[in-house]
Amino acid sequence: MKNGVRTGLLALAILSAPVLAQKSGVSFSHKDWEVVCDNTLTCRAAGYSPEEGKGGSVLLTRLAGAGTSVSGEVMLAEAESEGDTPVANLTLWINDQPTGQLKPGKEGNWLLSDKQTRNIAAAVKGSGKVEFKGGPDPFVLSGEGAYAVLLKMDDVQGRIGTPGALTKKGDKPESSVQASVPALVIHQVKPDKVQERPLTAPELAVLKPKLLATLNEDDWCDRIQPSEEQEADIISLMPLDNTHSLISALCWRAAYNEGYGYWVVDSKLAGKPELITVSGSDYGDGVIFMGQKGRGLGDCWGSASWVWDGETFRKSREATTGMCRYLRLGGTWDLPTWVTDVKPAK
Repeated sequence: MKNGVRTGLLALAILSAPVLAQKSGVSFSHKDWEVVCDNTLTCRAAGYSPEEGKGGSVLLTRLAGAGTSVSGEVMLAEAESEGDTPVANLTLWINDQPTGQLKPGKEGNWLLSDKQTRNIAAAVKGSGKVEFKGGPDPFVLSGEGAYAVLLKMDDVQGRIGTPGALTKKGDKPESSVQASVPALVIHQVKPDKVQERPLTAPELAVLKPKLLATLNEDDWCDRIQPSEEQEADIISLMPLDNTHSLISALCWRAAYNEGYGYWVVDSKLAGKPELITVSGSDYGDGVIFMGQKGRGLGDCWGSASWVWDGETFRKSREATTGMCRYLRLGGTWDLPTWVTDVKPAK
């Protein structure tokens, strides 16, 4: 746990010019806590048990804007507890005193009341003890890193020095708090339903140099290049409409992940291809999907999607499932850095 001595040092280390989260989102982690703020300035802070695979995790979510409250929820570890009796009751204890039961949620989570959420935030940023009783294993929430993460959350939302700050409170008016940023609207177009086909040899001769020219040093796509160890993988084409087509090819393969490259080209293959991603996982009905494991256990993931709008594929969402703590296979939380409002095109 932290004490008051560290406050000034953390403020100098973490605070900077106002963060433009609306451009790309913000992620920050310290020890057993992390915060992810999306482009609308909604922030989600997750804290974990100190021991991997045990206890669970707490998620504190706060929308941007003046006067917004913090909501809280709990997820218990279940990676190795399939045969255990379902948890009937879960009680929050702070500093060895019970502070009420939690309500079961619809997604296997447990919901905290407003008062319980405030009490947890106050406890973990100081030296308080937070514990949940009733699950298959003791769940003591770590406070290591909590103050730094909550300070970053206040910073991104412009709350430092206001009465509603979680960390450095003050008398600045709530009207100074950053307002929520509207999500970008994407008008989704349904492409033609046609069969994917491999490129012909003449098409490959024209297009492959153009595809390679779109790659920079961070774009790994060695599978479309033949080598002594392997033949080049098939590059496929799927028409999207009369003037646009989607090119796809396996770009790379690793121990427990693989990535497909997707490019938009003109149907005559005359112009410059537009690279969408080299880490895609699947395509269907006008949406490119990406899902990549953080490690082989599959307890943490990164995901993204791109939606066809009639001209290009626009990123519609990007998220992770939180730290790799072996709490739940498939991931513990949904922590987006990029969200949009996808609507059908008129």
